[in-house]
Amino acid sequence: MSKTSNINRVDGFAKVTGSATYSAEYKTAGVVYACLVGSTIAKGRIKTIDTKKAEWAPGVLAVITHLNVDKPAGYEKAKDKHNFGQPLQIFKDDSVLYYDQPIALVIADTFERMRYAASLIKADYFKEEHSTELKKAAEKEKKVETDKGNDYHRGEHDGYKNAEVILETEYTIPTEVHNPMELANIIAKWDGNKPILYTKSQGVEGTRRSVAGVFGVPVEDVEVHAEYLGGAFGMGLHTWPYEIAALIGAKKLNRPVKLVLHREQMFTNVGFRPYTIQKMGLGATKDGKLTGLTHEAVAMTSSYEDFMEGTVNMSRFIYDCPNVSTRYRIVPLDISTPIWMRGPGEATGSFALECAMDEMAYKLNLDPIEFRKLNYAEKDQEQNKPWSSKFLLECYEGGMERIGWKNRKNEPGSVKEGNWLVGYGMGTGTFGCYRSPTSVKAKFLANGDLVLQCSVNDMGPGTATMMTAIGAEVIGFPSENVIIEMGKSGLPKGPTQGGSATTSSVGSAVHDACNLLLNKIIELGSKNPALKGIALTDLTFENGAVSSKKDKSKSVTLAALLSSNKLEDFEVENLSKAAEEAKKYSIYSFSVHFVKVLVNPNLGKIRLAHVVSCADIGTVISQKTSAGQMFGGAVGGIGMGLMEALEIDHRFGRPINNNFADYHVPVNADIEKQEVFFVNKKDPISNPMGTKGLGETALVGMAPAIANAVFNATGKRVRDLPITLDKIIETAKV
Repeated sequence: MSKTSNINRVDGFAKVTGSATYSAEYKTAGVVYACLVGSTIAKGRIKTIDTKKAEWAPGVLAVITHLNVDKPAGYEKAKDKHNFGQPLQIFKDDSVLYYDQPIALVIADTFERMRYAASLIKADYFKEEHSTELKKAAEKEKKVETDKGNDYHRGEHDGYKNAEVILETEYTIPTEVHNPMELANIIAKWDGNKPILYTKSQGVEGTRRSVAGVFGVPVEDVEVHAEYLGGAFGMGLHTWPYEIAALIGAKKLNRPVKLVLHREQMFTNVGFRPYTIQKMGLGATKDGKLTGLTHEAVAMTSSYEDFMEGTVNMSRFIYDCPNVSTRYRIVPLDISTPIWMRGPGEATGSFALECAMDEMAYKLNLDPIEFRKLNYAEKDQEQNKPWSSKFLLECYEGGMERIGWKNRKNEPGSVKEGNWLVGYGMGTGTFGCYRSPTSVKAKFLANGDLVLQCSVNDMGPGTATMMTAIGAEVIGFPSENVIIEMGKSGLPKGPTQGGSATTSSVGSAVHDACNLLLNKIIELGSKNPALKGIALTDLTFENGAVSSKKDKSKSVTLAALLSSNKLEDFEVENLSKAAEEAKKYSIYSFSVHFVKVLVNPNLGKIRLAHVVSCADIGTVISQKTSAGQMFGGAVGGIGMGLMEALEIDHRFGRPINNNFADYHVPVNADIEKQEVFFVNKKDPISNPMGTKGLGETALVGMAPAIANAVFNATGKRVRDLPITLDKIIETAKV
C-alpha cells in the first residue's frame, strides 16, 4: 500500500470530540426509560411477582412480566438457530434458568422514576436445585451434535501414549467477561409494524434477521442503526433478551423505549468466555520430534442453548505431528449462554497447547523456540492442503532479537535484575482467515468526493479507516476525499464484525467496487471529445483525470465528467466473494507474543517489563490501526493471564465480583515496554489486497507467553489462570 496505508483514523476526531453518536445517545422525541429486574435465584419457577407498588409509583407507564406480556409471534415458532438468534424467549413463562434472568421490564417517564419503581418489585419462587460449577457437573458432559463437534483423529488415537517422552497435564481457564466501556443498550421504537432499533450490535444484518424472526415481520422491514460501538469484544454477536424486551415495551406503549443495562447486568446477561478445563497429552522422541498430541476440552454452556467454540482446533494443524486426537464436550449449567470473546476458542486452546509445548521443551532440555522449529508444519496436515502463505519463522526470528531471547536461560530462576527474578516466555497464535460475501456501493458526489457504503459496522478496529485506505489507493485519491457510510440497515449488505474477517470481506468488496468504478470513469472519459479515438486500453485515470497513457496532454478531468453526465452514471454496487482457487489452500494468520517478566519472589508481584508482538497477516493495510490491534490484543491477554476471573458463589449461583472494583481489567500501563512488528508479505491467495485477519491473533498466544515467562523466572508452573500472587509466592524459586 502507498502513503494512504498510514492515515490517521477517519473516525478519530468524532470520537475524541464527542460528536460520534452511540446507540443510546440518539435524540428521539417522546423517549421513555426502561430497565430489567432480574431473578434472585439460579433455577426454579416464579411463584408470585408483586408489581403493584411499582405500577402505582409516579411516572410509571408499564410493568411487563410473563403474566401480562404480549408475546411476539415468533415465540410460537421453532427456535431460531442462526448465530444471532436468542433461544431464551424473555417473559414467555414463569421459568427461571439462571441468576439475574430478566423477570420484569419497568418503563417510566424518567430514568430516576424507572429505577425507583424497579426497586419496588418483589418476587417469590419455587426454588430448584441448581448447578453452576463445571468441575462438579462433569458427569453431565455431552458432545455437540454438529459436524464441528465431532472428535478428530489423525493417525493413531491418543498416539502420544506410545512415545519415548510423555507429558500429561491439565489446564483451566475461568469465566471471563467482555466488559467494554460502553454498556449494552438500545433505543427501540416501531413505525406501525416496522421495528426500528438503535442498538449495540456487531452485525446489523444478523440483528435484522433475528428480530424479524422473533416478531414475525419481513427482514426488510427491520431498521437497525449501529454506526458506533464503544467496544464489544464479542458481546454484540447475539441479539440478547434485553433488546427483545425493549421492543416488546415499545410496541406496547407505541413510544420509543431506551434501555441501558447497568454494569452488574453486563456480567450476567450478554455472554462471557466459558469456563474451560483442558487436558493435554504430548509425546515426543528424545531428540524433540512430536509423535503424538491429544487435546481434550470440557466447557460450560447454558441449559437452553448448546454453545461451542474452536478450543481444540489449533492443535490439529499448527505443529507437524503424525498422531493427533482432539475432543470437545460441553456441560449444560444453570447459567446464561456464553458467547465468543476475542480470540474465541483459539485464545483458550492456545493457553493449554503453548504451555504444554513449553513444558515438553523443558522436559527435553530444549529451547522452546528450537522445539517449535523442530516441529514446524510445512503444510496443513488437518486439511492436507498447502498454506496460502506462512511466515511464522520470520515472526520467531524477529521476536527473539527484539525481546533479547539470547539472555534467556533454560534453568528457571537463573537470571536476576537486582532483587527481581527475570523470565522469558513466548506463545504462538493463529486464527483462520475467512471471507464472507459482501456488497459495497462506490459512487462519486457532485463535488468529486468518493462515497463508500456498506452496512458493516466498526466496533473499534478501524474498519472505516481500512475502507478509506483501500478506496483511496484504488482510485488514486487523497484519503480526505473519501466518505464512509456504514453501520445501518438499508446500505449494501455487509458481514458481522467478528472472526477477523472484516478486512478480507469488506476490504475486498471495496477493492472490487472501486475498480469497477474506475473502469466506468475511463469508459465515460473515452466518450469525451478530448479523448476521441483513443482505445480504452490506452486510457488511465490519474491525478483526478482520465488521460492517454502515451500523451498526458490529452485528458479530461473528473470534475468535467461529473458536470457533463448524470450522477447515477458514477456509482456501482458489487457483491464480492472469495475465489474458488482459495479452496485449494489453507489460509491462516499467525502471531507470536514474546514476554519478559520480572517477579518479586517475596511478594509474588509480576511486572511485564517488555512485550514484543509480531504477526504474519499478509499485506498490512493500515500500519497505525494494525499496530493498535496488536497493542490492544496483548493488553487483553494480560487480563486473561494475570487478572480476570468471574467468581461465582455456587451456593446461590450468582457472581460475587460483578463490578470493576473486584473484577480487574488490564490497561495499557500494565506493560512497561511494548513493541509490535509485522512480516508484511502479501498473501497471494487470500483476497485481492493479499491481507489476512488480525483482530483475533492479536490476543491468541499472549496468556501462555506470560505463563511460560513466569515459569522461566520462578520455576512455578501455573496451569490455572489467572496467575495471581498467591500462586507464586509460596513456591517461587529464589
